[in-house]
Amino acid sequence: MKLSLFSDYSLRVLMYAALKEESFLLDEVAAAHGISRNHLAQVVHNLAKLGYLRTRRGRGGGIQLALPPGEIRIGKLVRETERHPVFVECFDPATNTCRIDGCCRLKGFLGEAMAAFHASLDRHTLRDLVSGPHRARMGRALLGGAS
Repeated sequence: MKLSLFSDYSLRVLMYAALKEESFLLDEVAAAHGISRNHLAQVVHNLAKLGYLRTRRGRGGGIQLALPPGEIRIGKLVRETERHPVFVECFDPATNTCRIDGCCRLKGFLGEAMAAFHASLDRHTLRDLVSGPHRARMGRALLGGAS
């Protein structure tokens, strides 16, 4: 399974926000990760629509987490940010042209694997991603020492 860049960037923005623990600007997270500001603007907009981030425009504005890191489940986030969750053609009835759909067991096996993948991610939160012995190193890499 390969996550889209959109999901990858969503996770990176949320990890940055959790490490920062205060408001930040889009340019800060773009520079920290070396990602295009335009790509991140779309990601931040989507994360705000989903309720993960709070954004304020203008003077004194910025971006910050809208939920505590311990309440943000990684599996749920991935399901919400993956734009094309169809693993193989037969998963999408609208475009399925597979001649062996209905008598092939692959669809069931892949569905089971995807469910296990999401169940595994559901056991972890954003707090899990940014806590522990690696937190200081992540802080230095992304925030320039603050963590």
